[in-house]
Order: sequence, then structure tokens, then C-alpha cells
Amino acid sequence: MKMRREHQVPLADQTLEVLDRVREFSAEEILVFPGQQNPNRPMSENTLLYALYRMGYHSRATTHGFRSTASTILNESGRWHPDAIERQLAHIDANQVRKVYNRAEYLDERRRMMQWWADHLDTLSVPAEIINLHERRREHDTTRL
Repeated sequence: MKMRREHQVPLADQTLEVLDRVREFSAEEILVFPGQQNPNRPMSENTLLYALYRMGYHSRATTHGFRSTASTILNESGRWHPDAIERQLAHIDANQVRKVYNRAEYLDERRRMMQWWADHLDTLSVPAEIINLHERRREHDTTRL
């Protein structure tokens, strides 16, 4: 981590499946996602940003923006303690006294939260039912006659 401190990250079942698939390509490497120039160093965060650019999201999305989206949805769900969400994002409490005394990792809740998050993302990959509002209005108008 850029803050040079340990950060445990609970992984959802879907994440573990992806890592198993990636292992087929990186089994000999020390890192799962090695850098292109030096396989002993992790890939640059810019690699993901440039991938977003190539997918057409230049000036519309950033990798850090996904963290913001996750934080917002996790908080809005009302299912998770805000401290657990902040710990998952590797944020440190701004309150200096609380930071010193509260060293909780909230791992059990974070495990459940990450599984819920992965399941939630899976629901987003299912195509939505498209409703033609113009057609619906015409149908409604003809039934009123």
C-alpha cells in the first residue's frame, strides 16, 4: 500500500474465482498482476486508468471513482457499519485519539460486506427489462377510451 501499512482485504467468492483464472497466466510470477517492465514490481495504477481510457471512459471515469461508488452504495445500503466501510477502503480515522485507540479491523463484517458487494455487482450484469414508455402511454391511452 502507498501508506506503507498492512491492509487485510477479504475477498468474495467471485474474486477468488477470477484470481484462480488469472493464475493460469501468472503462475510462475511472484505477483498476480506484475508490472510490464519489471515482473518483481506490481503493475502501475496508471495501467488500470489507461485501460479505462481505451474502453472509452476518458474523462468520464477513474479507478479511484470506483472506490467512491462502492463507498456510496455500501453506505446507502444501510447494511454496514460506516467504520467497517472505511476500514475496507483503508481509510484512517481523522480523529487522532480514536485512531490511537480503535484498532478494530471489522474482518467478519467486511467479509460479509465484500460478498454482498460482489453479489450486487453480479446483479448489475444481468440485462434489465427495457420499457418503452411511448408504447406504454399509447396502451394506457387506448384503454381509457
